[in-house]
Amino acid sequence: MKSISLLGSTGSIGTQTLDIAAQYPDQFRVVGMAAGRNVTLFSQQIRQFRPKLAAICDADKLPELRAAIADLDPQPILLAGEDGVIEVARYAEADVVVTGIVGCAGLLPTIAAIEAGKDIALANKETLIAGGPVVLPLIQKHGVKLLPADSEHSAIFQCLQGVPDKGLRKILLTASGGAFRDLPVEKLSQVTVADALKHPNWSMGRKITIDSATLMNKGLEVIEAHFLFGVDYDQIEIVIHPQSIIHSLIELQDTSVLAQLGWADMRLPLLYALSYPERISTNWEPLDLVKIGSLSFRAPDHEKYPCMQLAYAAGRSGGCMPAVLNAANEQAVALFLDERIRFLDIPRLIEQTCDRY
Repeated sequence: MKSISLLGSTGSIGTQTLDIAAQYPDQFRVVGMAAGRNVTLFSQQIRQFRPKLAAICDADKLPELRAAIADLDPQPILLAGEDGVIEVARYAEADVVVTGIVGCAGLLPTIAAIEAGKDIALANKETLIAGGPVVLPLIQKHGVKLLPADSEHSAIFQCLQGVPDKGLRKILLTASGGAFRDLPVEKLSQVTVADALKHPNWSMGRKITIDSATLMNKGLEVIEAHFLFGVDYDQIEIVIHPQSIIHSLIELQDTSVLAQLGWADMRLPLLYALSYPERISTNWEPLDLVKIGSLSFRAPDHEKYPCMQLAYAAGRSGGCMPAVLNAANEQAVALFLDERIRFLDIPRLIEQTCDRY
C-alpha cells in the first residue's frame, strides 16, 4: 500500500486522485491533504479519507475548517498558510506526493517534497516550466522519482519504457484544439469566457481550460517535455488530434512511431503515476477502437494560436524566460476570467511582458 500526500485536493486533479483512492483502498491511503480555500468540500474530504495531516492555504479559513470537523475523532493535525501546505508536502508518512496545485504556487511545496525524499506524481507543469533548472538537480540529488501525472507526458513516459538512450528522434504532443478548434480565426474577437470554458473533450479546471483554448497549455507542455525528457525544442512537435484518444507519440530513429491510447480520462495517467511501475486492474470502460471508428490529425494554425510560438521562443531563450512566460500567462488568464480583457488580449499581454523582460 502506498501512502499519499495530496496537494490541491479540492481541484480537478485532487478530486480525481481521491476518486482513485476511494476505488482502491487496498492500494492507496491518503495521509496528508492540502487545499486552497474551499472549506465545504475540503471538510467533506477530510471526513471521508481521514488524513492525519491537513492544511488550508487561506489561513483566514482555518477557524471555519476547524469548526466544520469539530466532531471528528480522532482529529487530524490542522495547519494553515503556505507553510502548512509545505508541511503536508514533506509529511514523513507519505510515500508519494501528488502535486495538483495550479500555477507557480505549487513550486515550493514540490521542492519541499523532493528534499524530504518523496516521489512526485507531477500534475503541476509550472514546477518544471518555472523551476526546471532548480528542480531537476534536486531530483537527482535526493534520488526520488518524478512521475508525470498529466495525460501527454504520461503517454510519452510510457512509450519510452525500453527505448535505448539514443533511440528517440522526436516527440509528438497531441492537442485537442480546445474550445475554438473549429471556430474561424476572425471570430475569436467575439468569444466570451463561457465560450472558452466549453472544452470539447476534457473535464478540467478553469485556468487550464482557458490555456487549452489558447493552446498555451500545449506550449507549456513543450517546455515541460524539454525538461522531463531532455530533448531539444526542435525535437518536439505539436499535432492537433480532435478525438483526444492518442495522448502523445514518440518517433524513434528508425522512423517507428509508438503511441499511447485511452479515453479522455485524467484518472488513467494519475493511476499510473501512483502505481508505477505496477499496472492495477480497473473496472473502467475499455477503449473500443471500432466504436471510435477513425482518428484524425492536422497541423496547428499559428495565426489562430500565437501562444504556441511564444512558448517555443521562451523555451529556446532559456534562463528565466519560461518563468516570465508562465507568470504573464497566469495573470492574463486571470484577467480574462474576470472579464477585464478580451480573449485575444491574452497572447498580446504575454508577448508584451516577454518583450520587456
